[in-house]
Amino acid sequence: MEDIKRILLTADGHRFYYRGNADLHTKFGFIKKEEIEAALPGSVLKTNMNKEMVVIESSFIDKYGRIKRGAQIIPRKDVGHIIMETGINHKSKVVDAGAGSGGLCCALANICKEVVTYDIRDDFLEIVKHNKEFLALKNLKVKKGDIYKGVKDTDADLVTLDLPEPWLAIKAAEDALKVGGFVVSYSPTIPQVMDFVAALKKSEKLIFLKTVEISEREWDVEDRKVRPKSQSIGHSGFMTFARKVRN
Repeated sequence: MEDIKRILLTADGHRFYYRGNADLHTKFGFIKKEEIEAALPGSVLKTNMNKEMVVIESSFIDKYGRIKRGAQIIPRKDVGHIIMETGINHKSKVVDAGAGSGGLCCALANICKEVVTYDIRDDFLEIVKHNKEFLALKNLKVKKGDIYKGVKDTDADLVTLDLPEPWLAIKAAEDALKVGGFVVSYSPTIPQVMDFVAALKKSEKLIFLKTVEISEREWDVEDRKVRPKSQSIGHSGFMTFARKVRN
């Protein structure tokens, strides 16, 4: 996948990606490569069909929306909640298990000092490596490993688990976390949550905090015609939070 150099936006919200290798062709006409390259951010260009587009520089989130996918990724609404509930930042170290397509670990690596992600499937690991390169995340380490059997990482501020049986990873999470660090399990079903919380409550090192789910409903706004969109993001997964309180 080629890098995204710039974004061109129309006044009605259509977005087009310029990758720097050719003229930009759209349903509204085309703009020559030389014009896009020479334009300053915020400049307005016109297609050969006289459609105006604003040029802006691409950011991480623009590229993130174009990552390669295999397994379903955790939605942004849930990623944002994990970030704010745990307070991770540019000084934080994260251990992520169940890399899948890498949606979560890539988002966390964008703000954290270091993220180490694990998966047992080679096909998923290849997708994550592809996305790591596409997003230029040098602080993301991609490893093959089974967290159920433990990991060598220590002093982590956060451990994230996107696994079929997260309760089997509690010991590994205990060992990887620093005191005060968080573990977050992401599960699609309530039985998984029940078993994980039951195991948490037996731990002498972790304290169960809460289980939540986040719903998102986007709205159409056209003058005074305002209503929810016909399709919305409903249930995606349950997030269970716990915190390490002793070694």
